[in-house]
Order: sequence, then C-alpha cells, then structure tokens
Amino acid sequence: MLKLMSGSAKAIDRYAGLTHLGDGVPYVSRILEIVDRVQLLGDFSAEEIARLAPFLSCYSAPAATEIIVEGTEGDFMLLLISGFVEVVKKDAFGTPKTVGLVGPGNTLGEMSMIDGLPRSASCIAVEDLIFAVLDRESLTRIITDEPRIGTKILVELVQLLSQ
Repeated sequence: MLKLMSGSAKAIDRYAGLTHLGDGVPYVSRILEIVDRVQLLGDFSAEEIARLAPFLSCYSAPAATEIIVEGTEGDFMLLLISGFVEVVKKDAFGTPKTVGLVGPGNTLGEMSMIDGLPRSASCIAVEDLIFAVLDRESLTRIITDEPRIGTKILVELVQLLSQ
C-alpha cells in the first residue's frame, strides 16, 4: 500500500505507484468542468483557477492505492480531478469501515494541511485517479505571490473546516 506521509508534495515522488504529471496548468479545463462541485474553489473565476494551477502538483494513482493513511501526519490536501476514492476509518476495534465514497471535485485532507494533526481517515483509490496536491509550502507561496487568491483560499478553507 502506498502511504503519503508528512512533507511537501515533492515527497510524494518517493512512493511507487504514483506518477507525477507536472503542475496543474494542463488540468485547468478539467478543473473548470468540475468547479461547481469543488467547494473550495466554488467562488473562483476561470482566471483565478488558471493563476492557481501552477502552484498545484498533479499525480495519477492506480486503483487500490492508499493515497492518505489514517493516523499519519500531513501538510497537504488533494483535489480529485478524476476517479473515485473510498474513505475508510478504523472503528474502536481497529476494523476499517467505509464512511464514504468521493469523486471528482472533492477535496481530501484539508484539516491536516492546516493543523498538521494526524489524518482522521484513510483514502483508497477505487479506480485510477488523477488528483492535484496543494501543500502548505505552496499555499504560503500563493499567499506571497498571489495574495488575492491566497486570501480567498484561506477564507474558503476556514468556511469549509467550520462546517
């Protein structure tokens, strides 16, 4: 099983099973197609998404890949561009239980990206995936280089996490 642990999106490259696809620029049109399902980017214009894309790192993962592991620390979140992920949480006896199935437009790992605490659930690819990674380091660069977009992301994250 693949384990994306703490560290920047660059650290993901160390793990077999993922293919680095480059930044998010080639995926802007696909993100725009699903943006109505992306709570984090719902208020973003096409221009703002295009300006955000260079800060994203995109990856593909085959079915059955565990892309987030419950209990590990993390400083990144994922935006599913294509494919579905099963969200699994261990019960009191340590038995994995499916708590959800999410698809394109959903984000995963926002809480750990902000607070750095261990992941509350695992996420396993049900089918081949393409996803974008936004890590804390990239978020800091966005805030510095694109302050309007950075502020907008932070406000959206706060609203998302407060729900």
